[in-house]
Amino acid sequence: MLTFAHTTLASIVHPAWQWFQSADLRSAAILCVFALLFALEALGGYRSNPPKETRKSYLTNLGTLLMNDTLMSLMSVSALFLVAENFGHRGLLHGVSHPVLKEVLTFLSFDLALYLWHRLNHTYDCLWMFHKVHHSDTTMNVSTAFRLHFVEVVLTAMVKSIFIMAMGVQSAVVLANEAVITLMVMFHHANIRFTGENWLGKLVIVPYLHRTHHSTLRQDHDNNYGAVFSFWDRLFGSFAEKEPAKIGVEAIPGLGVLELVRYGLSASWLPKPVAVNPQLSPPLEEHMIAEAAYYRAMARGFAPGYDYSDWLEAEKEISSRLKKPQKVEPGHSFKLCCR
Repeated sequence: MLTFAHTTLASIVHPAWQWFQSADLRSAAILCVFALLFALEALGGYRSNPPKETRKSYLTNLGTLLMNDTLMSLMSVSALFLVAENFGHRGLLHGVSHPVLKEVLTFLSFDLALYLWHRLNHTYDCLWMFHKVHHSDTTMNVSTAFRLHFVEVVLTAMVKSIFIMAMGVQSAVVLANEAVITLMVMFHHANIRFTGENWLGKLVIVPYLHRTHHSTLRQDHDNNYGAVFSFWDRLFGSFAEKEPAKIGVEAIPGLGVLELVRYGLSASWLPKPVAVNPQLSPPLEEHMIAEAAYYRAMARGFAPGYDYSDWLEAEKEISSRLKKPQKVEPGHSFKLCCR
């Protein structure tokens, strides 16, 4: 009787206990890698940024992580584990008998699915509205990996669930894939540079490739979508190697956690303007051109493909206003307003 009870109890708690053990190992690995990359950045990151700006980036990104932590745990790990437990025994890869081959094919197809999903987030405005929160960080570092809007977290979990059901992915493989993807995303967001990075970039996404993806220029940041492997970008014509002059979203300063939530829920909301310091900021004329170009894009609902023309038109408009004094009729006055 005792033997039967012990066997029954073990059969009930074993899957849950296995999940908790795997989750603990995953969390420990993420914390260790985060601490290592953070230490390397603290010792001297590749791109030098103002300390105040860097501190705000870390605090905002970690605040976003804490806010999304429960949701990410439920949607990105626990729910995916349950989906795999119920649907992982059937799917396109169910017929592959060799376990190693099946796991390799699963990981490759999973990375391809994430590549395509990431590219869709840059293509359609309804998705970019949330994804731009991730790109709004002005100082890319290891914590930027966790700068995600909660709506994007939910949508990504839904995409992963569909992938698990369609391909027939087992729960243990789901946990392993999630751990590797998270570690790789942290790695390629890190503000580091190392010997052999260009060589390694021929196979996987490395920091210098992902910095291009976080450029303020659309012709640069609409490249290098890969999560792990870089050959998807090479295969589909979205590969680029270029050190960006600026990182982030043009005309958007560093934002707090609640501002990020609001920023991602609206295509028209802008944070309160900040005062322009000529010693710390670009020339005033360039700043005005950037704002004018941004408002042109906003008027079109941020439809993709017009960034360069927006900048040229804004440059022409601002230059003409600054260089050609306006005529004021007698008896009238005007007020100069700074934003």
